[in-house]
Amino acid sequence: MSRDYEIVIGLEVHAELKTATKIFCSCSTAFGAEPNTQVCPVCSGFPGMLPVLNKKVVELAIRTGIALNSQIAEYCCFDRKNYFYPDSPKAYQISQYALPICFKGYLDIDVDGKKKRIGITRAHMEEDAGKLVHQGDITTTPFSLVDLNRCGVPLLEIVSEPDMRSAQEARAYMEKLRSILLFAGVSDCKMQEGSLRCDANVSVRPFNQSGFGTRTEIKNLNSFRALEKAIEYEAQRQMDMLEDGEKVIQETRTWDEEKQVTKSMRSKEEAHDYRYFPEPDLTPIKIEPAWVEEMRQDMPELPDQAQARLTHDMGLSDYDAALLTLTPGNMAFFDECVSQYGDAKTVANWMMGELYRLLNQENIEIEECLIKPAHLAAMLKLIDDGTISGKIAKTVFEDMFSSGKTPDAIVKEKGLIQVSDEAALIPIIDEIISANPKVVEDYRNGKEKAAGFFVGQVMKATRGKANPAIVNELLKEKLGREN
Repeated sequence: MSRDYEIVIGLEVHAELKTATKIFCSCSTAFGAEPNTQVCPVCSGFPGMLPVLNKKVVELAIRTGIALNSQIAEYCCFDRKNYFYPDSPKAYQISQYALPICFKGYLDIDVDGKKKRIGITRAHMEEDAGKLVHQGDITTTPFSLVDLNRCGVPLLEIVSEPDMRSAQEARAYMEKLRSILLFAGVSDCKMQEGSLRCDANVSVRPFNQSGFGTRTEIKNLNSFRALEKAIEYEAQRQMDMLEDGEKVIQETRTWDEEKQVTKSMRSKEEAHDYRYFPEPDLTPIKIEPAWVEEMRQDMPELPDQAQARLTHDMGLSDYDAALLTLTPGNMAFFDECVSQYGDAKTVANWMMGELYRLLNQENIEIEECLIKPAHLAAMLKLIDDGTISGKIAKTVFEDMFSSGKTPDAIVKEKGLIQVSDEAALIPIIDEIISANPKVVEDYRNGKEKAAGFFVGQVMKATRGKANPAIVNELLKEKLGREN
């Protein structure tokens, strides 16, 4: 990136709200159904059909506003956003514009140890459009198919202030927002299924310029990696244009994951282009302060509160706490395991090391994992009482992950109990010492690596089952050392 330019980023995030039915009708919101099987005259835009607001959508929007430190409007209303696109059968979208349900919020991020507050302009309710299934690349497809199942699925659009100054900050914001929505229980945030989607508004400006540069919008970024890479590419593209004396034009662009570039889709519309006006078929919504307060009192622990508990009460680092609070599933697993084992740091190390490695390898969430908190706690107790070594524990852990069996069952089945009997270890050690007189001499002459050699040979001979502490003590007694 050029040192002469500053990147300015704002994000528009669409979160699919966790309801069983759509925002204005009783059609199912379940993901993965056959195309055009979850539609009715209301969500498919038949003339004369009237929408009826789903109360659960309003409740989840209020919960989100509380979680994002936002003000909740006592009075809000829906508007019509008019535009033509093949996936919108009514040729308008019911959304909120003039009077959104949530406004003036914020969330805090941490990038490379530096904390920063990102403002949230607004969060408003709206219905989703359908889905176009393109036959090839979106910019060159010869034709597209329309699936209306997603029409009318309830969304909350969360619009940030243009407060982010790097792709890394944008990613941190998106990750933190996802955690908040998951902990608040308002969305499942499955980016791979489209229930959390992000549009990035990107512009660049000289460092001494106070006004913003011309922005472009990158649509439908469906992974954290894609968000970061697309912003980096687009910012560099704009800087290169300005350096060459060209003008950046306001437009909507798409991210090509295969080629790792952004591509132009269409010129960017302004708000007046949508001809917003109040939705005539829905009455305004009056939100009683008592209802908001009732939900505020009922809010679960949120990521910032959980992180504070982990660092202040359990002595974990900020880094550990941030990783453990990425999802409520991670946090619940950790809390349950600590309640049964006690040592928070040891539990955290195993979760962030072996457990997260295997979860990422299999691309599954912790809720889908066969290992239960009680299994990990029981395995850690086996290490503490000397039944198994730390090295053997990793083998046991992988078996638990793939089979769901308890650690005790695995240890017995595979004969993995640690050998701590000195009478059993001494003959093995004597044989190894006798076979390696040169290494014995090196050890007695002060070469510490020689000790590691002997320990390794004993572990090899016992297939990793020897107790390392006892092996070390026996070796010291047997080898001695010349002064």
